[in-house]
Amino acid sequence: MKRIFTLFVFCIAVAGVLSLLSAGRSEAAKSGEVLFKELCAVCHPDGGNIVNPKKTLHKKDLDANKIKTPADIIKTMRNPGQGMNKFDEKTVPDTDAKAVAEYILKKFK
Repeated sequence: MKRIFTLFVFCIAVAGVLSLLSAGRSEAAKSGEVLFKELCAVCHPDGGNIVNPKKTLHKKDLDANKIKTPADIIKTMRNPGQGMNKFDEKTVPDTDAKAVAEYILKKFK
């Protein structure tokens, strides 16, 4: 009986840990969106561009500007052209920059 109780408690603990890990993944998926809203949305509302309308975040403009991958977006964040704030590694760590870049590519197809 004691073994069954121990096994039962262990199963509940494992289920709890798996639930927390799953919630963490959902939060990570949101982080790109949250970071985009905090860092980018002011100048890129709805994927547009208030400074240079030819450089929106929509796929057709990204393609025209040879930006096709998360690495391309991160490169632009790190060394932007005139009119865009520079987001260095101290301001936006690589993991956050990647989350933003992936969000942009998914959101503004």
